[in-house]
Amino acid sequence: MNIENVKSQMRKGVLEYCILLILNKGEAYVSDIIQSLKDARLIVVEGTLYPLLTRLKNDELLSYTWKESSQGPPRKYYNLTEKGHTFLTELEKSWNELNETILSLKR
Repeated sequence: MNIENVKSQMRKGVLEYCILLILNKGEAYVSDIIQSLKDARLIVVEGTLYPLLTRLKNDELLSYTWKESSQGPPRKYYNLTEKGHTFLTELEKSWNELNETILSLKR
C-alpha cells in the first residue's frame, strides 16, 4: 500500500467539506478558494476544483454571482445557499463524531 495514495484519497474525501468551510466565511472567487486551500496545505488545481464546485452548485449547496473585475473579464463568486449552510452544519456534526471516534481509537 502506497502512503501517498492513501493521503491523496483522504484529502479528496475532505475537500468538499473544506470548500464549504471556506465559503462559510463569505463569497469567494476560485483563485481565493485555491489560495485558502494552499494556505491550509491542501494543494488543489483548478481542474479538480471546477467539477466539484459545479457538483455542489447542482446540489443547490452553492450559488454564484458574476462581478466585474478591473483585471479582466467578469469573475464568478461562489457563496453558500441556505441549503448549503444546513448541509455544512450536518457535515460538521459528522466530522466531529468521526474525529472523536478516531481519537478514542488512538488512546
